[in-house]
Amino acid sequence: MRAFIFPGQGSQSVGMGKALADASVHAREVFQEVDDALGQNLFKLMSEGPESDLTLTENAQPAIMANAIATLRVLEIEGGISLADKAQYVAGHSLGEYSALCAAGAFDLGTTARLLKVRGQAMQAAVPVGVGAMAALLGADIDTAQKLADASAAEGEIVTVANDNDPSQVVISGHKAAVERAVGLVKDYGIKRGVLLPVSAPFHCPLMQPAAEAMAAALTENAPNAPVVPVIANVTAAPVSDAETIRNLLVQQVTGRVRWRESVRAMEEIGVAHFVELGGKVLTPMVKRSATGEVETSSIITMDDIEALLKSL
Repeated sequence: MRAFIFPGQGSQSVGMGKALADASVHAREVFQEVDDALGQNLFKLMSEGPESDLTLTENAQPAIMANAIATLRVLEIEGGISLADKAQYVAGHSLGEYSALCAAGAFDLGTTARLLKVRGQAMQAAVPVGVGAMAALLGADIDTAQKLADASAAEGEIVTVANDNDPSQVVISGHKAAVERAVGLVKDYGIKRGVLLPVSAPFHCPLMQPAAEAMAAALTENAPNAPVVPVIANVTAAPVSDAETIRNLLVQQVTGRVRWRESVRAMEEIGVAHFVELGGKVLTPMVKRSATGEVETSSIITMDDIEALLKSL
């Protein structure tokens, strides 16, 4: 079995998608459709920067999605394949879950772009800049990270596990002082290193509740359809195909933990042996570290990558 997987925030870079757009009219059509849906020249920002603007959450989220879907569309149209024939599951990391749902037909491209714009704006607005923070714990498993988070939360401050990425990397999120306190305590818990992340808000923690409410409203107006293949949901690490359940899980995802390690293992247990990352190369190392057995991974970014994948499908 095969799963198509989609990267999350942090995978953006100036120049993303440009070579693909230069090589394929179908990629250009995706970027133009996203620009039209948002009423902004996002592709110009993706191509030329500045990086500071591309990194803004409200721009990075739709940009990463657009790049992934452009890659998929070139693969499907120029390769003469369909996702439903070549993948049994889709999954995405945080915002990548929206890319996965778009790829599987739960949302059309324009709706996905607008939802991610709202999501990015709502996440940024939920917590004043400087109040929250996130940190990566390197060499930490989930149980140790949870103990550290519990010990660092004090006097009403929040710090919680936001991303369970793989057996050696967990991300915590919450009030800045509590997260900084946790980073200062890593050695006491046998964790190799704690690194504050250059993010503008504390994602995937209870401080994001205002953003969850904004997404609940947006997803009521733009309800998903049933996907053509099941999506492995971030907050449950389990396959889901029911449209209403997907909507509810997307709302929960804003404040909930990204269970990526568990998602990979769930797919592996189902029988997925080939993980294809579209539009990035961030998730495939996490997949290899999370899988309990031998799995095949492919990172598809360039036309050469697409051609190589088509030969193997």
